[in-house]
Amino acid sequence: MIRFGLRLAVASGREAVARLVVIAAAVAVGVGMLLAVVAGTNAVDAQNARYAWLNTSLEPTTVDGNGPLWWLIRMDRYDGRAIVQIDVATIDGAAAPLPPGMSRLPGPGEYYVSPALADLIAKTPADQLGDRYVGRPAGTLGDAALPGPEALIAVVGHAPDELAGQPGARRVGSIMAVDPKDCERCYVGNGEDAIKMLLAIVGAAILFPLLILVAGATRLTAARREQRFAAMRLVGATPRQVSVISAVESTTSAVIGTVAGFGLYLAIRPAMLSIAFTLEPFHSADLALTPLDVLVVALGVPVLAALSARVAMRRVRISPLGVVRRVTPRPPTAWRLIPLLLGVLELVYFVGRRPPTSDQQIMAYISGILLMMIGLVIAGPWLTMTGSRLLALRSGRPATLIAGRRLADDPRAGFRAVSGLMLALFVTSVATGVITTIVAERGPGAGGAAFSNAVAVTFHEGPIQADRARLDGLSADLRAIPGTRSVTVVRENADFPSPAAELPGFVSCAVLAADPALGHCAPGAQVAQVADGLVDWRDNEDNALPWPTADIAPADLDALPVASIVVNTDGSTAALERARTELSAAFPFVRFAGTAGEWESDFTNTLVQWQRLANVVILTSLAIAGCSLAVSVAGGISERKRPFSLLRLTGVPLSVLRRVLILESAVPLLVVAVLAIGGGFLAAQLFLRSQFRYDLVTPHPAYYLIVGAGLIASLAIIASTLPLLGRITGPQTARNG
Repeated sequence: MIRFGLRLAVASGREAVARLVVIAAAVAVGVGMLLAVVAGTNAVDAQNARYAWLNTSLEPTTVDGNGPLWWLIRMDRYDGRAIVQIDVATIDGAAAPLPPGMSRLPGPGEYYVSPALADLIAKTPADQLGDRYVGRPAGTLGDAALPGPEALIAVVGHAPDELAGQPGARRVGSIMAVDPKDCERCYVGNGEDAIKMLLAIVGAAILFPLLILVAGATRLTAARREQRFAAMRLVGATPRQVSVISAVESTTSAVIGTVAGFGLYLAIRPAMLSIAFTLEPFHSADLALTPLDVLVVALGVPVLAALSARVAMRRVRISPLGVVRRVTPRPPTAWRLIPLLLGVLELVYFVGRRPPTSDQQIMAYISGILLMMIGLVIAGPWLTMTGSRLLALRSGRPATLIAGRRLADDPRAGFRAVSGLMLALFVTSVATGVITTIVAERGPGAGGAAFSNAVAVTFHEGPIQADRARLDGLSADLRAIPGTRSVTVVRENADFPSPAAELPGFVSCAVLAADPALGHCAPGAQVAQVADGLVDWRDNEDNALPWPTADIAPADLDALPVASIVVNTDGSTAALERARTELSAAFPFVRFAGTAGEWESDFTNTLVQWQRLANVVILTSLAIAGCSLAVSVAGGISERKRPFSLLRLTGVPLSVLRRVLILESAVPLLVVAVLAIGGGFLAAQLFLRSQFRYDLVTPHPAYYLIVGAGLIASLAIIASTLPLLGRITGPQTARNG
């Protein structure tokens, strides 16, 4: 039976070969995408492990009050790119632990940098970047120390007395090896929540359409195969023999497709190395498959294909005459809307009741969105039937009536062709709605021009005392930088927070008047209370509101400690980076100077990560959905070529049949498109209201271009099948059917 099944699969005519090729191609696309997802997940885990050593002083198990190594981690920036700087000092005579990627620790006046940072320093004027690293380079960091090949990392050596007592400096006894996702205090690396969200989004957005694609491919020409297997049963074949032959046919296609899928993955792997899923491109060695991954995919896909074939041929096994006694299936009922409504109700419930922990939030929101996705798939046939009945009732032309009646008789088949596209549009709408809204509310530029143009060094570890001469000299040097608009010294408001102290700093109104971009005082005020960095975080559009008035005389400000120094620039990279370098030289070992937008960078970088992931998911989902549609439409024409041929023999013009085919595919397509987009925006709105108290913002034009391109491509796929209709519906088909 196995040999006979192989002969039927590869040597029983052009139709069998065509079916084999189409199913194998569909499985290859699915396997290739699945392997890419698995390899990407492995790469994220491997990259996360490479971050571990950077968090050494933040993990209690590595901190030792008598440890041989002083360790201070700080986050610097250049032109929007993050630079991790580790300041180290070895206790004299002690055997200090050695971080990965280094042959020795840098001594005082030495530093190690990553290859990408070394290249950036060489290409950048020294007063913008290189002058931050005093001394001589001791070497470059090896790959073992780098999360990605483009990572910017510096390890700077100091004398022990330079780091001793500095805020944030710790004596450590070992180098951290704990994965950042398991470290609550770590801030360098991908947190556990990010990994969970990544897996959830990828699994929901790619695997669901992928399963629909594989299912659609295995059902290709199912009706013709049922008739052939029924004939075998009538001439004496047992149900077991028919099942074996069917499984061999499907498994043959799946095996060929699986092998081709591994080849497809190898072909797209180089392109994946350039995609920064987690803000850092992957090392080539990290983007790999484990032996278990290969084994599961290589064996799992053919096994699933065999099981699918066994289920698909169940009517033949029960009775060979059941194939020809075809009746109209029972129509779907409205209860199919229940899972969709439950998903919506779950998200509605959490509006105003946001779960307290991150794990609970992920469980609540992801489960609600997944339930909506499952509900859309379940409700799709009922909605397709409802739309087709309305189409038939309002029809005035034969093509519309035939298409409406056929869809109403079997709405499941009509919906199945576009279900993959529906999920792609739903995921696209959710991801775009959420990311667009958060970027509009909190992303770069949300706080005005000063949000991105004013670089400030803020003494978070505690205000400092600085004499007037030192501040005047520093201010003069900063004002000499081309592009500098103002230099403002913010003094400490020691009473903050209290009812009388709304904001943590003081600034003279005379100084503030020199740069209106940083806000203004109330009429008659002499001193204002201001925020760190002079960025107004209040709901204050275009600086319309004045800073609160302070009850202190201008002459008393010089006696107060300095809370921050703000340099407002024209926003050019040269001005910002020269000011940052000047401030870092004036105040070493404190937190590096940055703009308010950069202080929000952890959040906005996460948005960039999800935006990149969303783009990949959107394009991948649409590609998979397009393949599903092509397989379903082509299979539908092939299985119905005899009814179409009989209609042509009765005088129905070919143009009418083409309109029937277009309507049968376009009506479910448009119905599910509206449902998926509306459902996606509804899910995004409910999530935003629950998690952030935001209202959905209209997506950017790029969203409409992607959706429009997806729908146009789908209609083009439908149109591309029209020539096939004319070739296979001639009199010969009706006579031989």
